[in-house]
Amino acid sequence: MTITPPALSVFEALESEVRSYCRGWPAVFDRAQGSYMYDEDGHTYLDFFAGAGALNYGHNNPVLKRALLDYIERDGVTHGLDMGTTAKRAFLETFQNTVLRPRDLPYKVMFPGPTGTNAVEAALKLARKVKGREAIVSFTNAFHGMSLGALAVTGNAFKRAGAGIPLVHGTPMPFDNYLDGRVPDFLWFERLLEDQGSGLNQPAAVIVETVQGEGGINVARTEWLRGLADLCKRRDMLLIVDDIQMGCGRTGPFFSFEEAGITPDIVTLSKSIGGYGLPMSLALFRPELDIWEPGEHNGTFRGNNPAFVTAAAALDTYWADGQMEKQTLARGEQVEQALREICEEHVRLGSEYRGRGLVWGLEFTDPTRASAVCARAFELGLLVETSGPQSEVVKLLPPLTVSPEELDEGLRTLTRAVRETA
Repeated sequence: MTITPPALSVFEALESEVRSYCRGWPAVFDRAQGSYMYDEDGHTYLDFFAGAGALNYGHNNPVLKRALLDYIERDGVTHGLDMGTTAKRAFLETFQNTVLRPRDLPYKVMFPGPTGTNAVEAALKLARKVKGREAIVSFTNAFHGMSLGALAVTGNAFKRAGAGIPLVHGTPMPFDNYLDGRVPDFLWFERLLEDQGSGLNQPAAVIVETVQGEGGINVARTEWLRGLADLCKRRDMLLIVDDIQMGCGRTGPFFSFEEAGITPDIVTLSKSIGGYGLPMSLALFRPELDIWEPGEHNGTFRGNNPAFVTAAAALDTYWADGQMEKQTLARGEQVEQALREICEEHVRLGSEYRGRGLVWGLEFTDPTRASAVCARAFELGLLVETSGPQSEVVKLLPPLTVSPEELDEGLRTLTRAVRETA
């Protein structure tokens, strides 16, 4: 397929230089359905990006679209702040019955502003309010959002530099296998906590991703996560799991921490919790932590009722019978096999792969290779992005609803892109 980059005059003339994805994918997209996107020139692209994880159920999912259209056509409430609405009630009841009760999770549900970073801000504020302490521990290569509090617990130097001011009260610790297994888990962390001269103030909380998406698809072992949960309990620190990209079934189970058998004190969700790509986020926390004063954390768009409608429809459709988890794990095995074959074919490139469920990364020793592979994949009709501190990882994030045939098509295209840029 030959693609002629469009004349992006209005984007270049009017839109800020901060735009990013459009630079790697120089097309003007017009339609999208299921696992595919279509540009205005008629080219077809298989989407292994899925709205950065916001489209776990694909583009314009017909079941969710029907629920949304029915709601709009009957003049259902669109904007409701935090007022009680029938749409909010239906979502809360569905979320409780489909997600929380089957997993014996007693969480209260908070609706912050509609973005993931706002859920993180709410989690950090609540942890500090509960414990009366300022310090938060995060991990190397973490990504938690672009607002100031979330940036303070984000590892990427480029993103942190955009803050323009010092980012304070956040202390990074080594993520699982950051030191290549040469040091026992949490040795440094424990030592700092024990030593009155370490300079580490007693933390209010620890925030962690079970799989670091933007950080390079770094997968924490279940034993490491259990050890972290135990450390938090012993040292009187709250455990916050940021499940914004890896939740809603991305790794297989609805929550990415389920496999480890832990129950975090606070969980953040966004991206695919709205089901249809509509903005929505949640902060979940143990009931005894719910010490907010009314209005102490609020936002004009925390009551996105159309998102409540599609979120409830997604839970009813995909999470009532346990089949989605099984399907995602099966699709993950299909991806793993293809990545294994790519690495075996290109041993000299020093590539390796890792992932869980339907989030996978293909890492190259030469960091420029990942960008080259993504560029060639785009030319061949596949949307994939890079991740990692040097953009050295090709990140695969297809919709959970992708068919085996679509997945095979995308993996064949990826194989060709690697081969043709080797």
